[in-house]
Amino acid sequence: MVEHAPLLELRDVSARYGEITAVRNVTLTVGAGESVALIGRNGAGKSTMLRLAAGVIQPFAGDVRWKGKSIVGQVPEKRVRQGIVLVPEGRGIFPGLTVDENLRMGAFWHRPRGAAARQSVEEVYELLGVLGQRRSQAAGSLSGGEQQLLAIGRALLSNPEVLLFDEPSLGLSPKMIDALYDILGTLKERGIAFVLVEQYVPLALRLCDRVLGLQKGTAAVSGSTEGIEVEDLTEVYMGGSELQAETEQVLQ
Repeated sequence: MVEHAPLLELRDVSARYGEITAVRNVTLTVGAGESVALIGRNGAGKSTMLRLAAGVIQPFAGDVRWKGKSIVGQVPEKRVRQGIVLVPEGRGIFPGLTVDENLRMGAFWHRPRGAAARQSVEEVYELLGVLGQRRSQAAGSLSGGEQQLLAIGRALLSNPEVLLFDEPSLGLSPKMIDALYDILGTLKERGIAFVLVEQYVPLALRLCDRVLGLQKGTAAVSGSTEGIEVEDLTEVYMGGSELQAETEQVLQ
């Protein structure tokens, strides 16, 4: 297995929502160019881990480090400027703005100018395919899958080193899931690191280098995806045989 220099580290982090502890003493490390699947049942703490990484919430114990330095207390905007970008569940697009306006908002913190800005936008459109023909269309009129692709494109214009994907395939058709994973595969080939919270376990394991499985806010399994049994993970973490059958249907 290829060793990756550490970029993002969550060391023994714990997080609460009010009196409820959502994550307890969990460690997650993401190396340069590395992809990590973060899986678990609803309420296991997956989204909380992404929010801790993005600075949306702060840990009450443990440390979050970026390139060897603690970033606990840093706001999300500063983390985006450093290269940590969250693509949230629900996409977070602005429905009343055009596709192009939504996309270019991703460059706000990175602020490319002139020819560099135009080149970055065109490269993202090339990656997103169909959205290149819908630049002036209202984002709210796009399908759910197209909105998800737009959210990814906007994140890419922030010049990320690590992308945090929270259930990007949720509610998408099999065709759009295929398109999504083609894009994620391209990002991996380009050396962009990411953490992927995903409901379709085999898809995530096929794409990612490592996996971290959460159960009731604690780390239950961690390691290379090459040595993980898909059936065990879907049974223990993702709701059992019914979801396994659904996943296999998507893969067909």
